[in-house]
Amino acid sequence: MKISFLLPAQTEFEEAMEYYDEQRTGLGIEFSGEVGQALDRISHYPEAWSHLSSRIRRCLVNRFPYSVIYEVRSELLIIICDSTSSSKAGKLASQS
Repeated sequence: MKISFLLPAQTEFEEAMEYYDEQRTGLGIEFSGEVGQALDRISHYPEAWSHLSSRIRRCLVNRFPYSVIYEVRSELLIIICDSTSSSKAGKLASQS
């Protein structure tokens, strides 16, 4: 399954990597690895994760207070948002 990040999601992901690396050298790489594992889980089992709306789902990232919010379209996985904020997730769900 092809994975595509919307620009705001890509920006959030990169900023989170920088933030974690500022907290401890190498932590940003660990964070990236955990997000990568979440993306692997999503691509193998796209329907397994919690619904935020009829089309939008959320998968929690291990070890970090972070979620990958996504929509599946055919063979395309669209990453809408990488979020640490439940209020942001709720706002996205209400818009879809």
